[in-house]
Amino acid sequence: MDFTAERKAMVDSQVRVNDVTSHEIHKAMMAVPRENYCAPDRIFAAYSDAEVEIAADRRLMPARDLSKLLQAADAREGEKALAIAAPYAAAVLARMGLTVTAQEAEQAVFDVVGAPLEAEGVATALAPLSRPVGEGWDLIVCEGGVAALPDAWGAALRIGGRMVLVERRGAIGKAALYTKGREGLSRRELFDSSPALLAELTPAPSFAL
Repeated sequence: MDFTAERKAMVDSQVRVNDVTSHEIHKAMMAVPRENYCAPDRIFAAYSDAEVEIAADRRLMPARDLSKLLQAADAREGEKALAIAAPYAAAVLARMGLTVTAQEAEQAVFDVVGAPLEAEGVATALAPLSRPVGEGWDLIVCEGGVAALPDAWGAALRIGGRMVLVERRGAIGKAALYTKGREGLSRRELFDSSPALLAELTPAPSFAL
């Protein structure tokens, strides 16, 4: 399989045509080997427009949705980013000149993506997804669906920092951009998206008698 050609086809057919005009995002996605961030037996699907399995019930977000999130985030060279359950996003941001840490809750995910992330210069951290490592982040990005946004995520941003993710409480989720100001977080809804929910950030159902 010609992965270079597959990357170009992905950017042309899934990214550019969906109003993602950032040349920095185009170049980064053309350069990052997406096949390195999915389960070895799913490499053939790395450049499809579907979610692709990584490990431990984790999946890559489709390139269309991720590219739209990153464009809304206005990621800038030299910034400091935390990629929570977002290994491919971490690699793309690193190619764009950001200093990136990838956080996962399951070692099984790093067993797949740890080496390629290290090759991209991305630091890694194993910790519960509800508790972001570090603080003062310029940008936080997540590739999984979030049913309940942890307060700790917003607290980990610096003033002026941004956070992009998909909030999903039903069949269809909403991608959102959060910006942190001195009075707290402001939210802007972006587009419909339905990534697989992150089980750790999904409240257990409650029953009332």
